Amino acid sequence: MRRLLARRMKFHLFGAFFVSVGCAALYKFGIADPRKRAYAEFYKNYDPMKDFEAMRAAGVFESAPPK
Repeated sequence: MRRLLARRMKFHLFGAFFVSVGCAALYKFGIADPRKRAYAEFYKNYDPMKDFEAMRAAGVFESAPPK
């Protein structure tokens, strides 16, 4: 029973470290990188003035009435 807590603590600390690194890697490669690529693809062809004019024509803005 000597050093039982220290032995179990070492095992659980290493286990928690590897699980957290695994979760971080899964998040980065499974969610963050595809999201970055999707945003980059969207903004490649995005025209903010065209979008503004569409919203203006729809009457979204009070300060910029539709033409």
